[in-house]
Amino acid sequence: METLLQQIVNGLVVGSMYALIALGYTMVYGILGLINFAHGDVLMIGALVALEAIRLLQIYAPELGLVPTLLAGLSISVVVCMILGYTIERTAYRRLRNAPRLAPLITAIGVSFLLQTLAMIIWGRNYHSFPQLLSTAPLEAIPGVFITPVQITILVVSATLMVALVVLVNKTRLGRAMRATAENHKVASLMGVDTNKIIAATFIIGSALAAVAGVMFSSNYGTAHYAMGFLPGLKAFTAAVLGGIGNLGGAMLGGLLLGLVESIGGGYIEDLSFGFFNSSYQDIFAFIILGVVLIFRPTGLLGERVADRA
Repeated sequence: METLLQQIVNGLVVGSMYALIALGYTMVYGILGLINFAHGDVLMIGALVALEAIRLLQIYAPELGLVPTLLAGLSISVVVCMILGYTIERTAYRRLRNAPRLAPLITAIGVSFLLQTLAMIIWGRNYHSFPQLLSTAPLEAIPGVFITPVQITILVVSATLMVALVVLVNKTRLGRAMRATAENHKVASLMGVDTNKIIAATFIIGSALAAVAGVMFSSNYGTAHYAMGFLPGLKAFTAAVLGGIGNLGGAMLGGLLLGLVESIGGGYIEDLSFGFFNSSYQDIFAFIILGVVLIFRPTGLLGERVADRA
């Protein structure tokens, strides 16, 4: 029982990070019908920018303190990724809105490789140790089940951001404009909505969430490198499909479920396979889930709320 509870805690931590990334995928898809495969690499840029900012702050402002240094690095990372998200939308995707669906998809893959290459040129191929500015000493929440302050922070921040996004989309003027644009671009434009600004805002918000998720991943695992965004991005896409891509609630649910399945499966895969597999094969569960969902329920668990557009 202790093992199961521990894996559930680990799964919720990882799943909350997947959910944040999946929200970026599902927001862009909901408005543009585009799978932004460069989204995972925005996460990577966010983690590396935060790492560089924290290193500089530790050198030139050592009196700042650990938590303020982390918050400052995170803030810089968020701003850089917001600018990056806007730039990607403005330069790579805007001119392709009326192009065949294959063109923006190929462009997204190209942008992904471009970001990885730029990161490799700037930060190199090596893995970088991410400063542990929050305590990693495990706390025994209940007998046999441990959680670190870093993981608690990840859960609290993820929940806060997800609630804030839901409120933004459902209760604000910007959110109404986003929902109107997702329903029908042309009608929204006729009603006075500046769809270009709304689409740009969607990329900016999604990129900010990716930056936060990138810092979370690096803080949790203690490393950052130029290719770190590929696998979390792919798993977050799986989470978005699992929950129902285009559906905010579905992205959150899918992220949490994927994290739980991956963590619990990784904890028991060796026993279930009679020693043939071990926990290093836990990534297989994400792709099994993706295949099953696409075959038996392609609209996801909560269905797709996005209207079909000509």
